[in-house]
Amino acid sequence: MSGAAVCVAPRRLGPEDPALHGVWSLLRTTFAYMEGRIDPPSSMHRMTVEDVAAQAAQGELWAVEEDGRVVACVFLTPRRDALYLGKLAVAVSHRGRGIARQLVALAERRAREKGLPAIELQSRVELAENHAAFAAMGFRVTAETAHPGFDRPTSLTFVKPI
Repeated sequence: MSGAAVCVAPRRLGPEDPALHGVWSLLRTTFAYMEGRIDPPSSMHRMTVEDVAAQAAQGELWAVEEDGRVVACVFLTPRRDALYLGKLAVAVSHRGRGIARQLVALAERRAREKGLPAIELQSRVELAENHAAFAAMGFRVTAETAHPGFDRPTSLTFVKPI
């Protein structure tokens, strides 16, 4: 079914949801390709299942499951002027089916419901393929930022007006 768009039914997870470990595992697996590509290293090295639970408690955590396995997720966090979209991940086995686009559409809906005018995300400067995917979904680069201790940009901020 690769390449075919599918309708997914994301489910909002709470801080005690048994699927939290599946989200953590998905993130560790799907973000592993960044190892050695981005500097500084990804915060995923420090992320725990408890951090995933904290996101579910303090923001929003949405997951797509298939046959009891988490195959996609997104973190959403309201900010003053935008809904921050973080940790968007789709299992390699489920890419090319439109799931990431559907999760971005979910973020758009949640931003509207919260009265926020935009969705915002950050991507590391080295991940050009991600930049192209976000641009294709209507995001545009609005800023460059540097992690502490770096004298060059390490991240790009993308915004999609709602």
